[in-house]
Amino acid sequence: MTSPTISRRGVLQVAAGVAASTLLTGAAQPTPPKLNGRIRHSVVNWCFNSHWKDVDDYCRVVKGLGCESLELIDPMHWPTLKKHGLTCAIAGSHGFVKGLNNPKYQEECSAKIRSRIDEAADFGCPSVITFTGMAEDIPADVGADNCVDALKALAGHAEAKGVTICLEMLNTRASDHPMKGHPGYQGNHTDYCVEILKRVGSPRVKLLFDVYHVQIMDGDVIRRIREHKDLIGHVHTAGNPGRGELDTKQEIYYPPIMQALLDVGYAGFVGHEFIPTRDPLAGLQEAIAACDV
Repeated sequence: MTSPTISRRGVLQVAAGVAASTLLTGAAQPTPPKLNGRIRHSVVNWCFNSHWKDVDDYCRVVKGLGCESLELIDPMHWPTLKKHGLTCAIAGSHGFVKGLNNPKYQEECSAKIRSRIDEAADFGCPSVITFTGMAEDIPADVGADNCVDALKALAGHAEAKGVTICLEMLNTRASDHPMKGHPGYQGNHTDYCVEILKRVGSPRVKLLFDVYHVQIMDGDVIRRIREHKDLIGHVHTAGNPGRGELDTKQEIYYPPIMQALLDVGYAGFVGHEFIPTRDPLAGLQEAIAACDV
């Protein structure tokens, strides 16, 4: 849930710098809201790109909200991001179905990661996402071993290029929507993914800590942030249940989670990755207000 006091004050503060009509029509760039500047906000492309199909307008929305990044967007659009003073906080590579856990897909996935690392380094994108992949017929321990081997082989390239590979844990419980949960995904617990990362042992191979997925599968979010502070490379948000807005209708209270990230010295991006159930601009304003501690 979002504290009514924080939400009301924060949303009004954000709204003061963002005129919805200006953002939606692609008119002159509005003055960004005055944020605290401690959380580096990012918008996750796939959740909102159907609402703002013109990339220039989309970038105006993101910039007008006070965000620094529009992430997981095709590199073909990175020059447009740069034109608007934005970056891409994390880049896509292979999808979550075929992953590093399976020898059938490992060469294909590794090649995509390596290529995306090169593109990210050239642009200044700090991170690239990766996934274990679906379990299929691969036992959990064998899948972990395969991921370790693949990530060790990629780590040197990531280190040389100054780009971090982020392994994402995904929930396997939600089955009512293809992007709310991922039944059959192998890396479905924080500890499983963390153990892989520890075995790889590279400062450029870390965890994508998605609060929504962690809450569903493991809970105890703040303790996990403290325990795994050195391994967190990127953060995502969404409300639970439903992967909707960060509002009072869901169970995750984001302000102390964001404060915990700051307390452990996290200086990376927080990507808002919820599926809008109402006006997307209002939902993003609300998410930023809840997380801007």
